[in-house]
Amino acid sequence: MANHKQSKKRIRQTARRTAVNTARRSRIRTFTKQVELALQAGDKEAASEAFSKAQPEMQRGVTKGVLHRNTAARKISRLAQRIKALG
Repeated sequence: MANHKQSKKRIRQTARRTAVNTARRSRIRTFTKQVELALQAGDKEAASEAFSKAQPEMQRGVTKGVLHRNTAARKISRLAQRIKALG
């Protein structure tokens, strides 16, 4: 257990940040899953619409430090490629 004031504060900050990051990561996964489901259904229009909502969420995750820049770029690229292949 923490003994110093600053240590106790850091524990509180870490818990709060962990909760926020978990929510952000979950939100990104939800939007990505919507694209995946539309792709499985073969609905290009729905997939494109879901992708246009998922892309900014991933980019926001990068700026907030939840995702690595290259990871987000790779996932966005692969989803775009799959949507394009539906045509």
